[in-house]
Amino acid sequence: MSSGSKGSTTLHGLLWISPWIVGFVLFMLAPMGVSLYYSLTDYSLLEPPISIGLDNYRELASDEVFWITVRNTGLYALFSVTFGMILTIGLAVMLSGKRRGVGLVRAVVFLPTLVPLVAAALAWTWMYNGEVGMINTLLARIGIDGPNWLGDRRWAMSALVMMSLWQVGGAVVICLAALQDVPHSLYQAVSIDGAGPLRRFWHVTLPMISPAVLFNVIIAIIWSLQVFAVPYIMTKGGPEDATRFYTQYLYENAFVYGRMGYASAMAWIQLLVVLVLTGITIRLSRRFVHYRVA
Repeated sequence: MSSGSKGSTTLHGLLWISPWIVGFVLFMLAPMGVSLYYSLTDYSLLEPPISIGLDNYRELASDEVFWITVRNTGLYALFSVTFGMILTIGLAVMLSGKRRGVGLVRAVVFLPTLVPLVAAALAWTWMYNGEVGMINTLLARIGIDGPNWLGDRRWAMSALVMMSLWQVGGAVVICLAALQDVPHSLYQAVSIDGAGPLRRFWHVTLPMISPAVLFNVIIAIIWSLQVFAVPYIMTKGGPEDATRFYTQYLYENAFVYGRMGYASAMAWIQLLVVLVLTGITIRLSRRFVHYRVA
């Protein structure tokens, strides 16, 4: 192929993807650049930004509420991602067979992902009600006096983590798809070697679906570090800042306190943390994730 033909092919390719390029520049790259500029300014939305260098980042280092939100978000991400992946893999393995009624169960597991977050948060708020909530009502029937889930700082975080497990349906579907691609010959081989169910799962199933698990982990990390709507609706950050998350504090600084520059600095720190954690996860995956070679 001549250089002219290659140039023409490249031009045609660029023309086809030009809507995406324009959209990326206008709605992603440009706002990111503006946000980076604002993070170096004192900007209240009502007055022109005033350049202050790295003062916003220095202030964050001594902001007590900032560190509380970092701790809360880190704990939430740790437990929601860990328990979510365990539940996801467990459900996927149980639902991977061709037993009677498995299709209906799969639909029930996936159904919560279709419920809007606001509606789900309101429903769970009533379920967690300490006096008339369904959860405490069920616990009372077996002789357990349930706590005030969202009003007690010792239980509020646990309540939000448990709710996050309710919407693992999307991740379960991804793992189910990966399970369908596991060659049966591998199970036959380990069965001949005398491997039991646990060994088959550990040495065949888990390695073969590890790329899907990696994808789910990365997505779960990103979403858990950006959690906002559910805790904002259910607890407003309380009680006693026990569920005040990073994105909520960012929102408050930007649109409640009018400190857009400070909020922009928080946004960039959040982006860097997400990139670092994603990079670490991908790097660690080289040892644990196995890809099939065609």
